[in-house]
Amino acid sequence: MKISRIAGIAALLTAGFAQAQTPSIKFDGVLFEFWQTQMMDNNLRNNSTATAGASKYYGLDSRFAENNFAVKRAEIYFGGTVTDTITWNAMFDPNNSNTTSAPNNVLQDLIITWAPVKGFNLKAGQFKMPTTYEATLVSAREILFFERNQLNRVFGDKRDRGLWASYGYGDAKSFAGKLNLAISNGTTEDGSGGKNNENTLTGAGNAQKDWTFRFESTFLSKHKAGFYYREGVSNLKDSTMLSATIPGTWTVGAPSATQIKDTKDKTTLQGVYYAFNSASWQMSAEYGTGLLGRRFPTLFAAAAAPLREHLDQKFTGYAVDAAYKMGAHWFTARYDMMNYNSGDNWYTATNPYKPTTGPNAGSDFSPKYTEMTVGYNYVFIPTKQSAGKLKLDFVKRSSNFLNPRAGQTGEQGGNSLVASLMVAY
Repeated sequence: MKISRIAGIAALLTAGFAQAQTPSIKFDGVLFEFWQTQMMDNNLRNNSTATAGASKYYGLDSRFAENNFAVKRAEIYFGGTVTDTITWNAMFDPNNSNTTSAPNNVLQDLIITWAPVKGFNLKAGQFKMPTTYEATLVSAREILFFERNQLNRVFGDKRDRGLWASYGYGDAKSFAGKLNLAISNGTTEDGSGGKNNENTLTGAGNAQKDWTFRFESTFLSKHKAGFYYREGVSNLKDSTMLSATIPGTWTVGAPSATQIKDTKDKTTLQGVYYAFNSASWQMSAEYGTGLLGRRFPTLFAAAAAPLREHLDQKFTGYAVDAAYKMGAHWFTARYDMMNYNSGDNWYTATNPYKPTTGPNAGSDFSPKYTEMTVGYNYVFIPTKQSAGKLKLDFVKRSSNFLNPRAGQTGEQGGNSLVASLMVAY
């Protein structure tokens, strides 16, 4: 009797264990978004991008250079379990171009997560590094505007391949915290936006990796705050890390070839954020700064002119946004600033952003860009904004990123009206 009872219990335990260990796969939904862009004048269509200082810092999205109906996103999500402690998820966007320079661009995220004990998990794969708030903690389904702010879309909204460990604790109703530490390839600034392996055949494949740390917290349910730091160096191997050709205009305190090589295009990003969300209000503020480094490199596998004006050139950016909610009707506003040379450092005898001769003499192309956006969102399900919304935004850009065309004088800019339709489930 005892033997049969023990055998029965063992059979039940075995069946339960086998059921818990059965791998599964599931479809996690889709996110579709369409843009209709309208130029407010012809500058975005007819004016060339300013390149004062030998660098093009303001990356104007080509979709704004013409009145355009565009597919912004067509994201497809999958996930699954392998064991009780191992899960995976993937996200594809077939709308992304699949080009020679970015052969894996359709694959956005591919993550395997191991969670051996409560609060701790280890991720491996391709994902955004734990840095800026909006790009990594606010899903594309829930951003307030047609696009993320400059700090997030330029520095945070890119993938990399590596490992990410995190430990979370506490209760969000009072205070919950999470510590994150990641190590990754550091190919975020290559042509694939971090969606490729290190490529030693082209000289990219640095032994040094990027390190990222973030502390994030949620308290009193409605508040979030945190800070982050990321550091890396050139994505070139030491054996192919050649110093760039030093321009003849670098005459004041210019570094030597050895100094350029020793700096290794050190790249950093550090910042802080705060966010608040209630039934009537949603707002956030974020500040970030760091070394431009390999984003505008001085090192190349073959001799080439440096793409920034100073070895230790720093950027600084911040953004503040808010939404007032009235059921399905949300009214939004954002102020966004990014300065790509916040220390005003250069090696030329005169300011490289303010030409004194030629057709642009007297213009000011200082790489400090502002965007002011006001908008209206119609949220299909007010209690679940991630299900879909219609956004109408007007963005006013600072007038310093376009060259004047015939009949114009001085630096130019261009504004846009954007309608965004997003649906998801």
